[in-house]
Amino acid sequence: MIAQLLVLVLLPALLLASALCDLASYTIPNFLSAAIALLFLAFAAAAPLLPAALGMHVLAGAAGLVLGFGLFALGWIGGGDAKLFAAMALWLGFSDLLPFVAAASLFGGLLTLSLLLLRQVPLPAILAGQGWLARLHDVRSGIPYGVALAAGAFAVLPHAQIVRMVLKA
Repeated sequence: MIAQLLVLVLLPALLLASALCDLASYTIPNFLSAAIALLFLAFAAAAPLLPAALGMHVLAGAAGLVLGFGLFALGWIGGGDAKLFAAMALWLGFSDLLPFVAAASLFGGLLTLSLLLLRQVPLPAILAGQGWLARLHDVRSGIPYGVALAAGAFAVLPHAQIVRMVLKA
């Protein structure tokens, strides 16, 4: 019951909070990524995950951190995005990491194209007073990729091994 609550309620709530923070401020607070990672440790204890499975999830999280910071070093994503990616890699493990990367990339491409198109159209005056919308509309602004990472996670989670595991129990 606790494992189900963690993966089906708390994880999605933290992902949604991460996406909304990134959308509004182009930042994902460290405490959100840390909470997602720590929540996994609670999940691993409640599920319970076998030591070998736990080790593979931790290894996937470490690989996600290395990949995320490589992308950050190239300037392709922000540091918060890298940490959120690593936290989700920890949750998903290697078994669901590739579908997550594919889904997040697809949503990231759609988000990027949508923002590039919307930035070609003047922002209505009534919306221009909203700082977060003006920043999102600014052609010099980047892409809030945490939104794509959260969308990718939402697309993959219903089919993920960790969800199937807790729904069986």
